[in-house]
Parts: sequence; C-alpha cells; structure tokens
Amino acid sequence: MPLRSTGARGSGTGDRWDADDAVEQLYAAHYRRLVRLAVLLVHDVETAEEVVQDSFVAMHGRWRSLAEPEKGLAYLRQTVVNRSRSVLRHRGVRDRHDAAAGPARHLAGADEEALASERRAGVLDALRGLPERQREVLALRYYLDLSEAEIAETLGISRGAVKSHASRGVSALRTLMEDVR
Repeated sequence: MPLRSTGARGSGTGDRWDADDAVEQLYAAHYRRLVRLAVLLVHDVETAEEVVQDSFVAMHGRWRSLAEPEKGLAYLRQTVVNRSRSVLRHRGVRDRHDAAAGPARHLAGADEEALASERRAGVLDALRGLPERQREVLALRYYLDLSEAEIAETLGISRGAVKSHASRGVSALRTLMEDVR
C-alpha cells in the first residue's frame, strides 16, 4: 500500500510523511492481517496482539532511519516474524525452567476460545506440528497471500528456499490433517 502524506502533521517537505501519519495508515490497513500472522506463529491471540503493537512502536521509532519508507509494510512483516521468534524462544526457556521446577500443567491457549470452528483449530494444530520455517512460509503465503519474493524478503531466504519450505510444509500438513479426520 503506498503511503500518502496528509500534510497535516508532515515535516514540511511535502514529499515525506512523518512517522505518525505512516503508522496511522499502516495500522488502519494492515493491523488485523499482521495479528493473524502473529497468531499463526505464536499460537496465542493476546501475545500476537502484543507482538504486532510492539512492531508498530518499533517502526514508529525507526521511521526516520528507514531508507525506503514505502517499504514500511515489509519492515512491519519482518518485525512481526522476528518478534514472534523471540516470543517462542522465551517460551522455550520458560517451559524448560517450568519442567525442571515441577510437574507440567496443561493450560488451554487463549486462541482456543477465539477460534470457533473445529476445522480451523485442526489446521492450527497441524501447523504447530510443522518445523518453524515451514510454518512461517505457509503463514505468510496462505494467510497474508504474499508472493514468493515477498516471503523471501521477509524471512531473509532465497526464493528457492521458499518454494522448498512451502512444498514440504504443504505435504506435511496434508499428512497431519489426514490424521485429524
């Protein structure tokens, strides 16, 4: 989505928009899709919303240093993916610590209540069974409808790697979904 300078809060240059205008426009147009992406990666609606909010705050703070402000959405996507990875790493450390501290407790995830249909829950469960990179590629492809080039840029991998991860992920997802039926 090309960003528009509103001129109301602009820096006076006429050609550039300020961080407030950019965040406002990107938030209005892409917030929900970025949250859906984050939910697929972190498996939790509340955490996903925090990840996306933090990503917008980070972009706002770095707006002046972005070499190409029209790539603000790509920066946001990449930030959401990276922050989701950080959340998952933190959870892993916490889970290992909890396991060492005592018996494991089963807690239902916040996303279970948000997802109404069993089919969607089954798909999410199957996605959880995929390796991290395959899950990221499939989420970016099928939930955000990004092209191979956009996925490659977001994840910092080659287009060939995107194709490979997508192919393997879809195949594994089919197998996992057959087990659900």
